[in-house]
Amino acid sequence: MDLPIFLAVLVAAILHASWNLLVKLDLDRFLALLLISCLMGVMGLAMLMVFPWPRPESYPYVLASGLLHTGYNIFLARSYRTGDLSQVYPIARGTAPLLTFIGAWGLAGESVTPVGALGILTLVAGIWLTVRPGGKTIRLDGMTLFFALGTSGFIAAYTIVDGFGGRLSGSASAYAGLLFLLDGLFMVAVALMTRGPRAFVQILPSWKSGAAGAVLSAGAYWIVIWAMSLAPIAAVAALRETSILFVMLMSALVLKEKVTGLRLIGAILIVLGAVALRLS
Repeated sequence: MDLPIFLAVLVAAILHASWNLLVKLDLDRFLALLLISCLMGVMGLAMLMVFPWPRPESYPYVLASGLLHTGYNIFLARSYRTGDLSQVYPIARGTAPLLTFIGAWGLAGESVTPVGALGILTLVAGIWLTVRPGGKTIRLDGMTLFFALGTSGFIAAYTIVDGFGGRLSGSASAYAGLLFLLDGLFMVAVALMTRGPRAFVQILPSWKSGAAGAVLSAGAYWIVIWAMSLAPIAAVAALRETSILFVMLMSALVLKEKVTGLRLIGAILIVLGAVALRLS
């Protein structure tokens, strides 16, 4: 992976980590995702006014991705309703890069070097060790496990779709803008059908925190779409999950959280995996 792309994806990971650490919304998970999606939709509209419109060949991809992102939001909200963060997060974030690797290679025919494949597997192993709750066995009821695994499936699916859609668009930035707009519109439709107009009244008091989250989230995924248009999709997808390492570091430095031995080993594996991806 070229150094500029490698560094850009690490910046995206830091943006994602910052959003997870700093932005606190006094809303349930669905309303928080609705607020962020709406604000990202406004950002997407502004992006479409600046960048050239994406090529028609990418329209089926961006439409499919918008629907997949909506499914991701619904499944993520549902999984957090009955599962703890420490339970759902490792399944969703730790499984997605592996599914993306399998999908991009097996379904889309995208090749990855042996060193790159080793880096992806090492990084995924590090993620699981890093987010594993200390000494506790993860126990989920069947439905929570279903939605957590479904969330990882949606992440992998929209990652692959956006990787190829961004390449066909002629402008990864315009593609990202159209995706943000569609994602916002789809989430508005889901909110109206499930919560009614009152949902939009409930999210208004949190608009400032939501704006910060939207900027960080949009910036992170904008970079990822651009990177996937130039580098192997599976490699970019795995590297962006180094955000978990940055969350751990920020938590230790800012929140003074204890770093256990397993988390330290996981962090080392993440770094080694990232180095392998850089050398691939």
